[in-house]
Amino acid sequence: AWLDFAIESKIKEPNAMTLATTTKKGRPTARIVLLKGVREDGFVFYTNYNSRKGEELLEHPYAALVFNWLDLEKQIRIEGKVEKLAHQESEAYFQSRPKGSQIGAWASPQSSIIENRRILEDNVAHLKKQYEDQEQLPCPTHWGGFLVKPDLFEFWQGRSSRLHDRIQYRLVDGEWIRERLA
Repeated sequence: AWLDFAIESKIKEPNAMTLATTTKKGRPTARIVLLKGVREDGFVFYTNYNSRKGEELLEHPYAALVFNWLDLEKQIRIEGKVEKLAHQESEAYFQSRPKGSQIGAWASPQSSIIENRRILEDNVAHLKKQYEDQEQLPCPTHWGGFLVKPDLFEFWQGRSSRLHDRIQYRLVDGEWIRERLA
């Protein structure tokens, strides 16, 4: 309901969320990604599996998500286990993307150090020529979706005098426990 409200409010990028992961050594990292699906079992986003976030999620399959809608004085925190989506599901989403986005997924060795921007531009030019007669590119095996299966939600509603409402739900033995936080 809060996501729907954010979308209806016409705020910019209501599906933008912070994705926090951890390195092998437990160091936290975070970046903004776009939510691409809400399912009964969790939240879906897509990325390059060889990117830093992809590698961290494959090594340590837990993540935290944060939706922060400042104009609405609402925030949702989500924590949970992460699973890779089946390739068929990732492929179906990949094929729904514009051709330019498909080319971008192939052209960018995401999170890799590159000498200059020209490398990306050359990769794009090569792929455009290679696939000029095709409407779609094949889905790369190094690209696809992740599902964050929540075991914790925190809903934050801004209030005056910093006495905000914070309601937390924790999944314990298959049951959701509701708690109010100060």
